[in-house]
Amino acid sequence: MAQVEARTVLWYMTFMGFIVNYMIRINLNITIVDMIVGKGAISSNLTENSTLENSTKLNERFSLERWFLDWASIPYDRDGFNWNEKQQGALLGSFFWAHWTLQIPGGILATKYGTKLVFGWSNGIGVFCCFLIPIVSYWSYTGLIVLRVFQGWITGLAWPSMHVLTAKWIPPNERSKFVSAYLGSSVGVALFYPIFGYIIDWTRWEWVYYICGIVGTLWFIAWQFLVFDTPAQHPRIADSERKYIEKSLGASVQSAKGPTPWKAIATSRPVWLNVVAQWGGIWGLFTLMTHAPTYFSKIHHWNIRATGFLSGLPHLMRMIFAYVFSTFADYLLRTDRLSRTNVRKLATFICCGVKGFLILALAYFGYNATAAIVLVTVATMFHGAVSSGPLASMVDLSPNYAGIVLGVSGMIGGMPGFISPLIVGQLTYQNQTIEAWKNVFLLSSFMLTGSGILYVLFSESTLQPWNSGCHQLPESGLKELQNLGSNKEDEEEEKKPLKADQDDQYTETHSVAERETKSKSDGDEK
Repeated sequence: MAQVEARTVLWYMTFMGFIVNYMIRINLNITIVDMIVGKGAISSNLTENSTLENSTKLNERFSLERWFLDWASIPYDRDGFNWNEKQQGALLGSFFWAHWTLQIPGGILATKYGTKLVFGWSNGIGVFCCFLIPIVSYWSYTGLIVLRVFQGWITGLAWPSMHVLTAKWIPPNERSKFVSAYLGSSVGVALFYPIFGYIIDWTRWEWVYYICGIVGTLWFIAWQFLVFDTPAQHPRIADSERKYIEKSLGASVQSAKGPTPWKAIATSRPVWLNVVAQWGGIWGLFTLMTHAPTYFSKIHHWNIRATGFLSGLPHLMRMIFAYVFSTFADYLLRTDRLSRTNVRKLATFICCGVKGFLILALAYFGYNATAAIVLVTVATMFHGAVSSGPLASMVDLSPNYAGIVLGVSGMIGGMPGFISPLIVGQLTYQNQTIEAWKNVFLLSSFMLTGSGILYVLFSESTLQPWNSGCHQLPESGLKELQNLGSNKEDEEEEKKPLKADQDDQYTETHSVAERETKSKSDGDEK
């Protein structure tokens, strides 16, 4: 039975880790539809009597928190929370208020202590917070805001820390495909939005957080046993795979690095263009991801199950497209059809530019339910090219400082995560209309297309001189380096038979000499 490559196991564990990471982010996006008074727009097409009947049935469903509050005689909002659009926008964006502050520390900590520790515990603590969200929601709106801020803050370590692991494990021409594992985030959204919708429909919104906690805990245990920071630390990796990785990365990744070149990073044009691309991409992605449940519920009046499915479908398509396009991108690199820089530009044009035009169409044709579903799905799907664009480019620029570069990008580029919900809350405050959402989508389109154009015109994805403090390694050097290991092994194999023949020849000559000496000795005795 063939041994599974350690890189394959790492891809799946990373993939699952980002599923968990986004499961934590998006659970409130859909539960809030059911948490507020009137259950959002779910009952908009129902009569008042049927609404009261459904509300009564819902209150009869078991909730551990409600049971405890009733037992302790603590008053709480039985019919839902009275949060207006501004409060809902603040709550949805609170996850990102402090999220950006640990982006750079995440890369630094992972460089020093390893991604296994930083990524694992970042997700693990965020998962534990899920168990607390239901009881805190009943206790205090402010308390829930604080908990979500903390949850977003601690999970801010996750993304930049993963680039450190990628730089230590993945050869240059395999990076696009491996980084597609980061888009497990999309599968997390695609998978759990519908599941959460059905859970809420069958039970209560509180159970969404129980499920998140259990699934995340199981992943955390597996991560601790199956993932290691470097190939050399892995106890079960095949020698051939370890040697291939180490030789492929040998010239670009150094075990002993000097001081972090902060000034060079801060003044690097390629770094800042990656930041710009991430800003636009995240603005468009998070606007749709965070507000799609509310949009489909309020504007198109879908029930909670349909809302969950329609909000999740685009992200499933995003992951599929990311995997297919990353395979194509790696093919272009292996065959030298396009340079590394042009491959990254092509991917960024698709994930930002093409998506921006589709969001523009959504702004003008979103009044049609079918058009809205198709445009949201296709626009989000094309964003999957980000794994072969800015995300992979950051490792191309500097494998030694990839975590820090992603931290810089995440710190600034991640700010739309909380800015966008605040703006959407203002635009739609007591104004849940097609015209209000048109303005939301026009702003997103501007961010996407603008960032995509800037990246295509001015970016590059070559190894930077400050990666090792010496001269830049040309792209051809990376390719030659990957072939170096296999060539040396072939040469060694060719030399081995020659050495064996020499040994045999020496043995045979030595034996002949011994026989001649013995014959001479016998003759002298006679």
